[in-house]
Amino acid sequence: MARALHAAGANVIIHHRRSAAEAAALARELNAARSDSAAAIQADLLDTARLPQLAQAAVAAFGRLDVLVNNASTFYPTPMGVITEAHFDDLIGTNLKAPLFLAQAAAPELRRRRGLVLNMVDIHGMKPLRRYPVYSTAKAGLIMLTRVLARELAPEVRVNGIAPGPVMWPADVDADMQAEIIDKTLLKRSGSPEDIAQAALYFSLHAPYVTGQILAVDGGRSQT
Repeated sequence: MARALHAAGANVIIHHRRSAAEAAALARELNAARSDSAAAIQADLLDTARLPQLAQAAVAAFGRLDVLVNNASTFYPTPMGVITEAHFDDLIGTNLKAPLFLAQAAAPELRRRRGLVLNMVDIHGMKPLRRYPVYSTAKAGLIMLTRVLARELAPEVRVNGIAPGPVMWPADVDADMQAEIIDKTLLKRSGSPEDIAQAALYFSLHAPYVTGQILAVDGGRSQT
């Protein structure tokens, strides 16, 4: 998404928590293509008290903020019987709490720019994933938050969500399970990060009259 938006002319802020080297490498790549067009900023999104500083740093980097992409997420199974409060706080924190407080922090600038909040949700926020009850609940909350923020931030700010299907595979999904999941898609194939990036471009550049919507980019998985 960062590369696609950058190629379309955007300046890009790359947020990271611990992946400083990877974020810096991506910023160098983008700046090599167009000088002074990318910057990396570190923040722990679970530290909500510091999120206004993150929003301010993003604005300071390029003088404006037009699009906020809430993409950070933790994802791991929490079968019933072993769920801890730490699991709950982490999964709800990254997938629901952080997007809310970051959108709130960025809202004044986004209102000025008539901007966009783009939330990365999940088809499993609509269709529960077995062994992932906390994650699925968090993403379901993010879907509702997308619709709520579309009302709260209207008419200046659009708020939409992208719900990926089988695009990037977790480490614990073996080849047999991948094949089983792909067989349940209408298109009988997995997607790619580029498919998600194209959806982000659509909402950012080509959908000025679209808000409060969730776009499933899942090859039809949510229809089966």
